[in-house]
Amino acid sequence: MTRIIAGYAGSLALTVPKTGTRPTSDRVREAIFSALEARDLVHRARVLDLYAGSGALGLEAASRGAAEVTLVDSSRDAAVTSRRNAERVSRAAPATAVPVIRSVVQPVRAFLAGAAGGWHLVFLDPPYELTGAELVDDLLLLAPRVAPDAVIVVERSARDTEPAWPAGLDLDRRTAYGDTAVFWLSPA
Repeated sequence: MTRIIAGYAGSLALTVPKTGTRPTSDRVREAIFSALEARDLVHRARVLDLYAGSGALGLEAASRGAAEVTLVDSSRDAAVTSRRNAERVSRAAPATAVPVIRSVVQPVRAFLAGAAGGWHLVFLDPPYELTGAELVDDLLLLAPRVAPDAVIVVERSARDTEPAWPAGLDLDRRTAYGDTAVFWLSPA
């Protein structure tokens, strides 16, 4: 079962699309958000969750105080699921802190090509089948659209070769959690 770990919607169970997604485990999400909150990077942040699936990463950020969350997935089923999950998270929010949450049905590159940007926190948890070159293409479109102090969290299979990160983004660190590798990037 996938659930919100902490914040005002803590313990809220999330629906997961029937096929085509691989939700980030609670253990990995907790580790990611512990590191983000230690640096005070979630509260009032503008968050982008690419390849959102159920929306677990973006909605975890909302529950912990992000001001705005955009969930992007090309799958209509995933977008419907993330929209329903977002409605439940929003209903749990205190009246004075309801985040703006959007769920977008669009391929990631098409979304990024038309997006204005300004995000403080970005999650990329693409299907493991997405090649390193395709990930780099996503990051090339994303890099000029993030805030100067943004943090980009990329989740990949720990068995994959580390991508050649594009110019404009620096790798801050890599952490492995079993079969999952998490890469932390920032604008150069």
